Amino acid sequence: MDEIGATVVAVYIRCLFDVLKTANMVNVVGFVDPTQVSANSGSLTQRSRLLANQLQKTDGEQIFFMPYNPGHHWILVIVRPKTETVYFLDPLSGNRVVDDECKNIVNTAIKMYNSHIGRHGRKSPIWKTLQGTPKQPSSVECGYYVMRFMSYRQILLRSLRRSLKMAKIKHHTPKKPLKK
Repeated sequence: MDEIGATVVAVYIRCLFDVLKTANMVNVVGFVDPTQVSANSGSLTQRSRLLANQLQKTDGEQIFFMPYNPGHHWILVIVRPKTETVYFLDPLSGNRVVDDECKNIVNTAIKMYNSHIGRHGRKSPIWKTLQGTPKQPSSVECGYYVMRFMSYRQILLRSLRRSLKMAKIKHHTPKKPLKK
């Protein structure tokens, strides 16, 4: 296996987008172009603004997959703007921490998003490291693992569970009686 670059990840994202479009699910998941947000892709302000612009184009229910490369290693950040929650997935073994630059980009973007929708929000978003994610066996597979974390099967399963849960809630919600 060879180390993969941002262009390969971006092409994979495009394929996932096409699958979601065919399944009429583009309103569930958004993707952030790794060539626009990873290290050395512009200033922190530019990268935060790019992410904030994507967040602002949705209703807030959508989750965003943001592959990020701080330098010779891929991680996946999943942003949920409505709940101001960010999930961190790292395929390397050990207790890994979020890159400060990545955290700054996402935190600033969520603040911009909150300002755009007129919400005060938290002082800073909640960051969670997802435990139990598969770990890469050596030093070059991180990009492959990040692409697998974004796999359409995983997206479809999450979306189906969410849809079923919402349908159940709607089904059990009592309707108000009409007043005469």
